[in-house]
This record gives sequence, structure tokens and C-alpha cells, in this order.
Amino acid sequence: MPRAVIFETYGPPSVLKIVERPRPIPKEGEVLVNVEAAGVQPFDTAYRSGAVRQWAPAKFPQSLGLEFAGTIIETGGKVAGFDPGDAILGWSLDGAYAEAIVVPAGQFIRKPDAMSWPEAGALSASGQTASTALDALGLAAGQTLVVHAAAGGVGSFAAQIAVAHGVRVIGTASPDNHAYLRELGAVPVDYHDDLEVSLRGTAPEGIDAALIAVGGEEPIRASVALTGDAARVVTVAFDPASERYGVKRVGTQRSTERLSFLAALYEAGKLRVPVGRVFALEEAADAHRHIETGHSRGKTVLVMR
Repeated sequence: MPRAVIFETYGPPSVLKIVERPRPIPKEGEVLVNVEAAGVQPFDTAYRSGAVRQWAPAKFPQSLGLEFAGTIIETGGKVAGFDPGDAILGWSLDGAYAEAIVVPAGQFIRKPDAMSWPEAGALSASGQTASTALDALGLAAGQTLVVHAAAGGVGSFAAQIAVAHGVRVIGTASPDNHAYLRELGAVPVDYHDDLEVSLRGTAPEGIDAALIAVGGEEPIRASVALTGDAARVVTVAFDPASERYGVKRVGTQRSTERLSFLAALYEAGKLRVPVGRVFALEEAADAHRHIETGHSRGKTVLVMR
């Protein structure tokens, strides 16, 4: 029977466990997928710990995983354009930390041939979150954007998408990640220093917008001060400080059109999927520990074999 990762109580990474489950059966309009890779999100760690239970309570035993890549094993009928054997990538409401999952049609696209399984498994969630946040800001070519936590999953995607559209990107990160940010086309700034002072010095002509991909009050405070308008700042993190400053939290608007746009950027050489660390399915707890250090670069990925 296929294996899956679940947790039965809130707690540290050690609450994650591997279980075996009967292979799910796709209904009409669904496909059964042999999962090859699944992205691990910071949200997953907050979900497991109970930090977001106010907004997203778990239902025990609870599965995990919002993005996947794999091969279609079987269709339940009325799934146009896809057949068993097709390589796909997409998103799920949960449960992607598993060797087999059922996914509705309309939540996946065909995997680009040149894209590796870990890359494909890591594109959907953070990539679509970054794209949604940038759409909310409505930046034009030539404007300046600050991306906080630019070396992380959402930040790495946001920086590249913005650069591809002619936006000047300043990314905050630790010095160890500054060379990486330059590779993405961003100007790095050390977040350990006085953030507002450092950013003003890097962009004396002003900053048009900010995207915050990390918790904490300082990025929010500095961003509002630099833009002069809380409406020009968005966050993808769960942080109560955003409400105090009037900063909008942006969720993820998922669609096959948005995901196809990201895949097209990848195929055009304008977007790299920043896979950082890769763990086996049975190492899911280690993957969560890695993310919780707060210093992970790019996307963390689980592979099934």
C-alpha cells in the first residue's frame, strides 16, 4: 500500500509519522497520481505546530502537502487532454506528502520535459503565491520593489518574476545568500542591519512597493515607512502586526492559467525553480526542522523514492 505522512496531534516535527493507506480511487473528473516529489512549505510547519489553528484547524489524523509532481496512473473519466503515463505538476488541498494521491482535473498542468521532478514538485505553491502577490501590487517596468526574505521559496520566485517584467528588485537576506540573490537579478541588502536605513541607502530615489515573505514586525514597519503607503505593501505571512499597520495579507489565487504562465517562464529560461534541500518521504520531520531554522534557501522538497 502507498505510504503517506500524517500527524495526530499538534507539536514539533517529531509528531510526523509514516502510515500505509489503501490506494485511493479516482472519481469522475479526477486522476490518480503516482507522486514523485512534493514541495514543503513554511505553512506546512505552522500547520503542524498549531500556529495557524485559528485560521486553519487540523482534522486528525491530518495529512500534509499542497503541491506535487508525478505521473498519472489512472483517470476516473471525463478528464480531457490527459491520459495514464502523463507527467504532471499541480496543487492539492492537502495530502501531497504521499506516494499516491487523487487530484481533481483543473488543478494540474503538463510537466515541462526539461523540468526535474524536484523542480516540478516545488513550483506550484510558492510560485503561485508569489505571482498572486505581485499581481496585487500591480508594478510597472522601471519601478522598484523590495522583497523581504528574498532567498526563500516565495521570495525567490517573486524576485525572478518581477525582474522578468523589468522591475528593479531589492532583496533582503543574510550575507550568505547575497551571491544567490544577485544570480536571480536582485540587489541584496542585509536584514541584520537597520533595515529602513539600509534600504533607503540602496534606493535613494525611493521604493514603490514591498512584498513581505517572512514574519516579524520590522519588515512591515520599514516597508510602510519607505513606501509611505500601507496599500503598496503586501505580506504572505501570518503575522498580527500586518493588521496594526494596515498591510494586506495576500493568499494564493491558484489556477492552471497562472501555473502555465510560470511553466512558460521556466521554459523561456526566465525562471529557475530554486530547489534547496531534498529529503526522502520518511525524512519529512527533518525537512520541517530545516525550514524552521529560518535560514533555508529556495524550496525544500520531499521525493518518494
